[in-house]
Amino acid sequence: MNRIVVFCGSSPGTDRDILEAAYQLGATLAREGIGLVYGGARIGVMGEVARGALENQGEVIGVIPEFLRKKEVYHDGLTRLVITRTMHERKLHMHELSDAVIALPGGFGTLEELFEMITWAQLGLHRKPIGILNIDGYYDDLIGMMEKMVALKFLNRDNYNLVLVAQNLPELLRKMNTYEPPCLPKWVQNDQL
Repeated sequence: MNRIVVFCGSSPGTDRDILEAAYQLGATLAREGIGLVYGGARIGVMGEVARGALENQGEVIGVIPEFLRKKEVYHDGLTRLVITRTMHERKLHMHELSDAVIALPGGFGTLEELFEMITWAQLGLHRKPIGILNIDGYYDDLIGMMEKMVALKFLNRDNYNLVLVAQNLPELLRKMNTYEPPCLPKWVQNDQL
């Protein structure tokens, strides 16, 4: 993995463990020579993951749409800041710059970004590992909902297994480094990739 896109909140939330884990994620990526791609803010969980990478001399690429540049208080000390016109362009650019995905805690925006990447993988549009760092059980209810989708036959087990979940970063990175993407669905043609 050369670069990982990290989806996470622009809010700091109330759990200090989440901010510490975000910082450690950025620091670990930098120490391992893996670039960070993220939403471009200098505040919240986003700001901590960027700070962790930057303070350890890592590559940090922020991608932010013009209309959010001031609202999310963009980071002006990054390796590179990419400004897009729309949210759709932001996600596509983040996807194009990265080899893998990690979701940290966040709100609706984080979930939307995560699920778009999962859906693209389900459709065979990419074969990147997708991980959830489940800090302090933050994503337990979401994982339970995904299990319910499988139980009620709205989601098949192979697609459920597209999402790698771990409670700690070393375990998540191990899973991501050994990830074997599933075969493409028969109804997806290679020329659509």
